[in-house]
Amino acid sequence: MHMTFIDLNGSSFCVRTWGDPAASRLLMLHGFPEYGGAWVDLAPHLTDRFYCIAPDQRGYGQSWCPEGVHNYTLSQLVSDMAALIEAQGGPVAVLGHDWGASVAYGLAMFRPDLVKRLVIANGVHPVPFQRAMAAGGAQSQASQYINQLRAPDAAQKLSDNNFAMLEKFFRHGMGLDWLTEDRMAEYRSEWARPGRLEAMLNWYRASPLVVAQLGTPATDLPDLPLERLHIRCPHLLLWGPDDRALLPDATEGLETFAPDLTRVTIPDTDHWLHHQKPQALARAILEWVHNT
Repeated sequence: MHMTFIDLNGSSFCVRTWGDPAASRLLMLHGFPEYGGAWVDLAPHLTDRFYCIAPDQRGYGQSWCPEGVHNYTLSQLVSDMAALIEAQGGPVAVLGHDWGASVAYGLAMFRPDLVKRLVIANGVHPVPFQRAMAAGGAQSQASQYINQLRAPDAAQKLSDNNFAMLEKFFRHGMGLDWLTEDRMAEYRSEWARPGRLEAMLNWYRASPLVVAQLGTPATDLPDLPLERLHIRCPHLLLWGPDDRALLPDATEGLETFAPDLTRVTIPDTDHWLHHQKPQALARAILEWVHNT
């Protein structure tokens, strides 16, 4: 693994890479509350085929961390990664997990010229996800944590007692045997960088998506530009079926927006599938790439 800093749109971003720079490029986008180092388990299994590029995204780790919710809209997050792809000579394959999946979908939807293939690991397209969260059912209940993370005092609560509540959130209901104390210390170090936790939470606050209360469907929903939200490139959806935060309803109807979709379930995994079974994920990705 190699780590460097590059300038994107006039700001500094930390980028980790694995493999041969002459190989095809795979942009790997982490979610909350991780950072570019989250791909350390998976990336080495992909280097026979890909040069893996994993940035700390805006507000995370050692990358640029502007203040203010207005700096974390999806269009700006996508712009950062579009600049990174262009700096790499574009276009690339893109892999996204959790919030990184939202940016990956954004790239595929709004900058299709930069995305050859799209791989999502337990992440969601905005339309099926909003439908599920607005229904007032199981996904609405599972997503209540989003409203908690949007609260003004969330960063203070999550960081108290050496990030005890954020660690509890991280571990909640998930199989985290991979999260050793040494690795947990690495995460705490990244969370403790000045302004980072507030910035990470601003990703949630800047999103227009609405979470309904259980039993009360939401009606005041954002006006999503459906005609612009299609995925034209080959798309692989990798799924950890034991995920407690993202339920199957969150991907129902995805084929409407991604006609060239392949779904692969990774048994005995949950939201953190890229840590739990990295070899199985790599195998699924490489087989799919070979066949598309």
